[in-house]
Amino acid sequence: MAAIRLTCAVNNYHWGKHGLDSKAAQFAATNPDVAIDTNQTYAELWMGTHPSGPSHVYGTDTPLSAIVEECPEQALGANVMAKYGASIPFLFKVLSIEKALSIQAHPDKVLAEKLHAERPTVYKDPNHKPEMSIALTDFIAMSGFRPLEEIARFLEEYPEFRALVSNSASAFVDALQSTCDVEAKKAALKALFSELMNAPEASVKEQLALLLARVSPADDELSPNALVHRLAAEYPDDVGVFCVFVLNVLQLRPGDAFFMGPNDPHAYISGDCIECMATSDNVVRAGLTPKLRDVPVLVDMLTYEFGSPDAKLLKPVRLAGAEHSVVYDPPIDEFSVIKTALSGGASERVAFDGPQIMIVSEGTGVLIDSEESHALAPGYVYFIAASSPVVIEASEGSNLVAYTATCLA
Repeated sequence: MAAIRLTCAVNNYHWGKHGLDSKAAQFAATNPDVAIDTNQTYAELWMGTHPSGPSHVYGTDTPLSAIVEECPEQALGANVMAKYGASIPFLFKVLSIEKALSIQAHPDKVLAEKLHAERPTVYKDPNHKPEMSIALTDFIAMSGFRPLEEIARFLEEYPEFRALVSNSASAFVDALQSTCDVEAKKAALKALFSELMNAPEASVKEQLALLLARVSPADDELSPNALVHRLAAEYPDDVGVFCVFVLNVLQLRPGDAFFMGPNDPHAYISGDCIECMATSDNVVRAGLTPKLRDVPVLVDMLTYEFGSPDAKLLKPVRLAGAEHSVVYDPPIDEFSVIKTALSGGASERVAFDGPQIMIVSEGTGVLIDSEESHALAPGYVYFIAASSPVVIEASEGSNLVAYTATCLA
């Protein structure tokens, strides 16, 4: 099976970047049928077979899923097919963020099955959704709970925050100071976060107004003061603004990555990234969103792990047998992502036992399979069948970067 170029779906969520400021829009524009509107937001480019945004064979109406279903073992490989059935087990995306995404988490498989059975119109599939993000541009996100000492310090420094958690704040500080029991500390953190996310709207509005009047935006865009002003401008009177005091803030440079496991709170704030996840669209939200908020489920589902933001980062390692490729390999089975970076004229031969979806983010070149060569340029997306060796080659004078999602099962 030769490499197959794809046309991929782009969506226009309100938080996306406008026009060609968006990487998602830039890449979508490689399809001649897509006209980019400078006044429109372009949030996500979906690459895969998920029914909410299926990819198609370039220049046709044939969905990628039909190609996979026609020859599933050839497309997916015997191991992947035995484990996941006749479908690609991951969803690959490009995200472009101008306004913050919601405070959210994704359920583990047991909870996903339960939520889907109970509310299939809200939670539309029974799968879990661990995910990984790799920065394409400078990128800011929140992920996981801060070290508890930082949260305690913010309770002292920000009386408006403490006012919203007045019933649990003292017990939280006492648990931090009086016990080494991690589970007791997690229980105190859960009580604090629950009270915050369930704070009355009038109280949130009052305390946020006081906070905005008292603190000025700082030069450091990652500081709590700067983030409070930014998020409050994007989502006025929203309790999610106060999450800057409980969640870690990450700043990623291009090529940096972090992993979000099941039941792990996070929110993207700005930038462009590659994102890969298990094939699911399940999201439980609780703040910074006009969409449905399911606060009881979110509060109850989280693991309440806490610690340094560095613990959230995922470092790539050199791909075995490769000179120009590294692999981001999170602690789950459904996907890994390979980054191939080639200077002008250089090439890399790669082959994987599972299905692959590749997108070029920079530069030009060719993709050579067993039958022909295919043009590569920013935004070009290809499906490559399992166990199909290919050569990625950069044009003379062009530095090429490609990201390939695959399942190494």
